[in-house]
Amino acid sequence: MPITLARIDQRLIHGITVNQWNKVLHPKRFMVIDDEVSQNEMVKASMRMSKPTGTGMSIINEEKAITNFKNGKYDSHSVFLIVKEPHYILDLINAGIEIPKVNVGALFEEGDRKPYTKRVALDEKELADLKAIADKGIPVFFEYTPDDENEVSLAEVLKNKGEN
Repeated sequence: MPITLARIDQRLIHGITVNQWNKVLHPKRFMVIDDEVSQNEMVKASMRMSKPTGTGMSIINEEKAITNFKNGKYDSHSVFLIVKEPHYILDLINAGIEIPKVNVGALFEEGDRKPYTKRVALDEKELADLKAIADKGIPVFFEYTPDDENEVSLAEVLKNKGEN
């Protein structure tokens, strides 16, 4: 299974993903899937500069990611998948791509999003997508850094908010 962890983080590539998570996951490849960012050469270049030595980085759109995974392009890699929005992960799962677990790291309180944890705010669609992922038996947990005290499950976050 090439994907070791899928993370939802609005900032995508930054110090926590390339330093702290890298030390725990030891991925061979960082993969950002985002239809908008994949078209912005300046943003892609700045992200690539921050990748740890000895790792690869792909910044691609959803369609290309699904095609590449289905064609076995990353079969020999350990991939740390990073997206801004949970729908990308749900779409990959629905396309038959195996994802072992989903980490929700940071989504800012803006627009219709309401806070669920100290660092995560979700709108109705994002919450529905996370629930759909969990309903497929894939663990969804909230953890900002791997040094945090513990992972907090989606079910626990919802219970703490009085939702189910």
